[in-house]
Amino acid sequence: MSTAQWAGALAGLDDLLPELESLYRDLHRHPELSFAEHRTSGVLAGLLTDAGYTVHSGIAGTGVLGVLRNGPGPTVMLRADIDALPVEEKTGLDYASTAWGTDAEGMDVPVMHACGHDMHASWLTGAARLLARHRRYWSGTVLAVFQPAEEVGSGAAAMVRDGLFAHAGTPDVVLGQHVVPGPAGWVLTRPGVLMAATDALRVRLYGRGGHGSRPETTVDPAVLASSVVLRLQTIVSRELAATESAVVTVGSMHVGTTHNVIADEAVLEVNIRTFDEHVRARVLAAVERIVRGEAEAAGCPRPPEITEIGRFPVTTNDEAATEELAAVFREHFGPQRWFEAPQVTGSEDFGTFAEAAGVPSVYWLVGGAEEETVLTAMAEGRFERDVPSNHSPLFAPEPHPTLSTGVEAFVVAALHRLGSPAVG
Repeated sequence: MSTAQWAGALAGLDDLLPELESLYRDLHRHPELSFAEHRTSGVLAGLLTDAGYTVHSGIAGTGVLGVLRNGPGPTVMLRADIDALPVEEKTGLDYASTAWGTDAEGMDVPVMHACGHDMHASWLTGAARLLARHRRYWSGTVLAVFQPAEEVGSGAAAMVRDGLFAHAGTPDVVLGQHVVPGPAGWVLTRPGVLMAATDALRVRLYGRGGHGSRPETTVDPAVLASSVVLRLQTIVSRELAATESAVVTVGSMHVGTTHNVIADEAVLEVNIRTFDEHVRARVLAAVERIVRGEAEAAGCPRPPEITEIGRFPVTTNDEAATEELAAVFREHFGPQRWFEAPQVTGSEDFGTFAEAAGVPSVYWLVGGAEEETVLTAMAEGRFERDVPSNHSPLFAPEPHPTLSTGVEAFVVAALHRLGSPAVG
């Protein structure tokens, strides 16, 4: 694919940007939780229909597939996730979310696009419209997939189970991208393992309750839970080699209801991140050993229960396809805007699509923060403090040049894999 074809397929992007910014602001102002993205999917389905795509809505409830056939050639799938998080926004933006929703536990929670899925949806909308407008620069089939429920790790698998590929056949490659708190306008790729696997566990510890004044008659689950939390931190520090990577986090601990009652049980929720399957297996085994050992040592009346509540696979990019695309990005964006991505301890279910289809996939990162702020913070060693990350209540990608960069990356990546008819 030549630079002239890239330029031709991207013609009109500048004129499209005001509409894409309006869409981005609208989606940001109206976030929806996983599998509840009804308004969002309706808006996006309508835009795909207007662009000339054959649209299949309601896949896995709120997923959307747009199909654009343009003669013989490869089938390229472009994916964007669309769900938001139970986070109260604190950005102060004039389009900040004030939305509330009901979570999976039936609780009313604030809702925010704290991970940038509103930006992802806007990127794919822009790319889909340009590819439809400039069909003379490519041949094949484009699948535009708006996926629900990435944040809970089950949306991709749900779409596959609900017949995603039955509508248009399996793709030849799956492409996706994620906004990160790097400098806006930067594009980062990495062959092989890019993002970590996640295992989320719920641990229920059974004690014996009683009066706060008579702890000798009880098995105090608060003390037990505290011991478990501290001991779990030794898995990474004392059971893994310095050359191995893992994160073990206890993100939630609930025990008791008042100050003078020793409760019957405690519930912990544990989040584990790993890049290697052997390390993952060892960490999971260590968690189980520690939980059961501490419960035994405390004299619990019942063994603890350990339940899986979520899991994400490792995000692994096809090495050859990623190296090819990195060269394309370097040529299009210039070496000053392309960089090799670090491994990311965040997780994604993006790889589920390619695994189910049996095809290669490439996932890359796009910066979304003000460049000078990021570079200054990095130089002064204050990046983690000064630059809000994904899932922060302060996370808010800069609309420009983030919007144009993501649209360009999607279009250029798609053209690289689609057929190349003669330009007339």
